[in-house]
Amino acid sequence: MLHISALEKLVHEMSRLPGIGPKTAQRLAYFILKSENEFPERLSEALLRVRAEVHDCPRCFNFTDADICRYCEEPHRSDESICVVEEPADIMRIESSGAFRGRYHVLHGAISPLEGIGPKDLKIQELLDRVNNGIDGDGPTIKEIILALDADLEGDTTILYLTKQLQGKGLKLSRIAHGVPIGSDIDFIDDRTMGRALQNRVEL
Repeated sequence: MLHISALEKLVHEMSRLPGIGPKTAQRLAYFILKSENEFPERLSEALLRVRAEVHDCPRCFNFTDADICRYCEEPHRSDESICVVEEPADIMRIESSGAFRGRYHVLHGAISPLEGIGPKDLKIQELLDRVNNGIDGDGPTIKEIILALDADLEGDTTILYLTKQLQGKGLKLSRIAHGVPIGSDIDFIDDRTMGRALQNRVEL
């Protein structure tokens, strides 16, 4: 690669994206450099726009550009069940299965002591507040929490922590069944497997 400071900076930033290694980052950078004149401007505008307009939903912490996200706003969904996921992208995988019609809660990660991520770094307290608001306040009564987290060490650690925090609140606690392969990410699961995992969830 030529020692061009601006190009090296672009490759470096591209390589920070998930799943993008140095060679792929270099190919992307060369594509942008050789593309039509309008493409870099459109890409830059799209990045700035999504940064300015997209924010966390104040209820479930999914991404949205409105006051609340479409899943919190939809009136025909059940308020009695909440499906807890790690990332906003996981919601689309569950929605495509058509097996769940309740509400969502996004943690924005999983507990990972090796990476210095603890419960306070996630939207766990906000989940507990939603549950407690239904028990002690005037919020909707929540009857079931479905934990749809990745089937890896971090996901299991987070599920154990949430189970301890939510026990004794009169809730049905369940996690998606192990139709999801151990060690895989939820966003790589096909629709049929996701639907079956939700339908065959196991009570904790």
